[in-house]
This record gives sequence, C-alpha cells and structure tokens, in this order.
Amino acid sequence: MSWVRVWVHLVFSTKNREPFLDSKEIRKKVFQHIKLNAEEKGIWLDCINGYQDHAHCLISLNKDQTISKAAQLIKGESSFWINQNKIIESKFIWQDDYWAVSVSESHLPEVREYIYQQEEHHSKKTFVQEVNEFMEKYGWTLIKENN
Repeated sequence: MSWVRVWVHLVFSTKNREPFLDSKEIRKKVFQHIKLNAEEKGIWLDCINGYQDHAHCLISLNKDQTISKAAQLIKGESSFWINQNKIIESKFIWQDDYWAVSVSESHLPEVREYIYQQEEHHSKKTFVQEVNEFMEKYGWTLIKENN
C-alpha cells in the first residue's frame, strides 16, 4: 500500500479579481461548501479562507491526485454551486489560473495561521501586493500570454 502526503498551498482568485466574496457571510457559505465538496471528492482540504477576491486552501494530495485536478474540482464545482444557489447577484466565475506551492510538514502551523488570518492580512495589503510578494519570494516571473 502506498502512503503519500504532499501538502500544497493553493490560491486562486475570482475572475478579474472582482470582489464577489464581499461579505463575511458569503465567504463563510462558500468556503464551508468548498470544504464539504472537497471531502466528497476525496480531497483532503485542511483549511480554507480568503478575502473578497480570492481563496487560500491548504490541501494534502493523495497518490492519485494532481494539483491541477484538485484545483479543477474545487473551483469548477464551487462556481456551479454559487451560481445555482444564487449566492451572489451576478454570474460568478473563478480565474482560470491558480498559484500553488508545496509546504513542508514543519511549516503547516504557520501556513494555517496565515490562511486563517486573511481578513486581517488584507486590511494591510491588497491581493495584488500579496501575489507580487510571493512572485518575488519564489523567484517567479509573470508571463503574459498573447491574445
């Protein structure tokens, strides 16, 4: 029997960073639903939180899962559910892209705390500032696609 534990910090934003998740009540409903749906799909979602225009998830992949498939299942089903249940007034959609980085077991408490403190965190900096910090921290360059 295989034993796998690969921790991933997954972040994704709303389409065009629209502030669709603009109240605590909406965020609570959406994030609770995402957690339940992930469980039904066999995705171990340790914690989830976010702010008006994005979500952070700490997930542990099993031997049959990829980051891409987990992100697709989480984002696709939650968009459908939000629209079907008219959680917000306009059509909801997540951005196609996502950000993901592996997390060491020794850093799990720090990452969980970071995810749980999103509202406080974003009272000081925007999501764009946050993304730019991650890009710099990990040495990534944003590549724009030609349309």
